[in-house]
Amino acid sequence: MKKVRWGVLSTAKIGVAKVIPGMRKSHYIDVAAIASRDLASAEAAASSIGIEKAYGSYEDLLDDPDIDAIYNPLPNHLHVPLTLKAAEAGKHVLCEKPMALNAAELDQLRAVEGKVLIMEGFMVRHSLQWNAAREQVRNGALGSAPRMIQSFFSYNNQDPANIRNKVEWGGGGLMDIGCYPIVAGRFFFEAEPLRVMALVSRHAEFGTDTVTGGLLDFGQGRQLTFGVSTELARAQQLTVWGADSRLTIPVPYNAQPDVPNIFAIDSGEALDGASAKVFEMDVSDQYTRMSEDFSRAVLGEIALPYGVDDARQNMRIIDALFRSETSGRWEDVG
Repeated sequence: MKKVRWGVLSTAKIGVAKVIPGMRKSHYIDVAAIASRDLASAEAAASSIGIEKAYGSYEDLLDDPDIDAIYNPLPNHLHVPLTLKAAEAGKHVLCEKPMALNAAELDQLRAVEGKVLIMEGFMVRHSLQWNAAREQVRNGALGSAPRMIQSFFSYNNQDPANIRNKVEWGGGGLMDIGCYPIVAGRFFFEAEPLRVMALVSRHAEFGTDTVTGGLLDFGQGRQLTFGVSTELARAQQLTVWGADSRLTIPVPYNAQPDVPNIFAIDSGEALDGASAKVFEMDVSDQYTRMSEDFSRAVLGEIALPYGVDDARQNMRIIDALFRSETSGRWEDVG
């Protein structure tokens, strides 16, 4: 079987701890190189997880003719610049979310979009539980098309040195984790929001949004409400309502790769949850599924699941939410 040879930009924790281990479970993937701006850091990471090549600059990795695809988990403000460089070097790119600081920044990629494959790394769209849950929704398990989606996602991170707390680098709750409920709304409604409204609290020192609530109007009576925070107790949940039942994914975003993931459909007959039917998935790693889908697209076996236009749409929604923070009104997505 032909494999796609991958290079990883940076020794970021998300890559070393989650994405690379997931990639290595796929027969389509060879994680062949890793780069850092500090060679010692790259060599240490390569040694610890058994990667063949280590580079002391991102450019050196991009110049490697043996690398087919790049995984870009750099801070948000470096997503577009390094994705552009990788594409110009002829490398396909899987870029961490959110793909840019705003929708307009993604226009820099227009010149290279047709030359290589570029995809935003929303692993949840590839997970067994999300896709099985959507099939239940499509097949009428809720008694009607979904009308209401609610989600909450939070953690408490007060470290001023952490990239998530640097507003100029695209930090803050909406960019880091608010993008997930937005994608959930688009995924389960299979539609795009028309207008949005946000309520935002910001950190006095960092300037990042730390408690953010959003309301998205998808038209035809469909709405998504969500809350995200970078300074509240760790939690996450997603619920989709239809006329007769609700579907709940208790761990929708950080699904564990070594245990069966679940979702439940409940008519509400028993308010304590006793009437819920639980669906248990086979053990799978959503990072494996994401990187394998991208690799198969690189090999021409399947179409690219979604591209830069999809990332632009997600960023337009985030941009509109930030506009609403300032205006205090509904803002059209456009």
